[in-house]
Amino acid sequence: MITRKTLSLPDLGSAGMEIPYFEIIGKSEGPQLTILAGVHGAEYASIAAVKEFVKDLDPDSVSGRIIAVPIVNLLGFWSRSAFVVPVDGKNLNRNFPGNINGSFTEVLAHHIFEKFILGADYLVDLHAGDIPESLAPFSIFEESAVELESRNLALAYGLGQIVRQSTVARTVAGSTCAAAADIGIPAIVAESGQNGLVDRNAIDIHLAGLRNLARTIGVLDGEPWSIRPSQIHEGWYWLRADKSGWWNPMVATGVSVKAGELLGTMSDLWGDVFSEVRAPEAGTLLFQTSSPAVSADGILIGLGRE
Repeated sequence: MITRKTLSLPDLGSAGMEIPYFEIIGKSEGPQLTILAGVHGAEYASIAAVKEFVKDLDPDSVSGRIIAVPIVNLLGFWSRSAFVVPVDGKNLNRNFPGNINGSFTEVLAHHIFEKFILGADYLVDLHAGDIPESLAPFSIFEESAVELESRNLALAYGLGQIVRQSTVARTVAGSTCAAAADIGIPAIVAESGQNGLVDRNAIDIHLAGLRNLARTIGVLDGEPWSIRPSQIHEGWYWLRADKSGWWNPMVATGVSVKAGELLGTMSDLWGDVFSEVRAPEAGTLLFQTSSPAVSADGILIGLGRE
């Protein structure tokens, strides 16, 4: 049975919200898979994929329980805000497991964590390249007591590029994935799509990954495909702008680069280059900012370490 439900959050003041989600109860006992999307409200390909996954789902093919939340960050969705919750300008995916006594975003993270992450046997958080972001499909899992299971989820999703984050060098801290892993829930972030576009190919990549992962863990009937070749990166570099300026990327997303290779330049508004951005070591360019306008300390590139 597929049931439409709503998480009501009246304690978020005048900006209180109701978050719609689906609950699918299968024909027999099995694990609980929680699927999130729209933690960043303008990453539309991932949101579309979750809705389509549920629409095409036959409840009789499900064992256990699936919770699917298409849009976690509703205010970011309605305001088309890249990366942040517009009320306080904070990135929701840097604030899990949240704080009931914190800012708006911290309180929202607390409720999402308590309602949808706690109690899950597996977690998948779907993302895509936001409005100013070019991205190659990849997934992330965390160093943790359940990292082998999390790694297997990433392999089952089959995106080809996988980042393992260590607890010492957790570039993306406060994510759904990290918060889940920290309490023993196998979890991944899965990225497909770019520039806030509802791209058919990106949606199909997510759908294939979701279905295969669900089959692999026994939530969905059907034989999973054989494990596909993947490159696992032991961490990654996030390269940032020293100061605000015009960003000119010079290498395509998804390309492997050598140590010292020129990846792009920063220039002032007159067009004079003041900085060359080079690869600190060999790696794969997993995402990069596609907008020329970059503020001081703004993200330029995410480089998966070879």
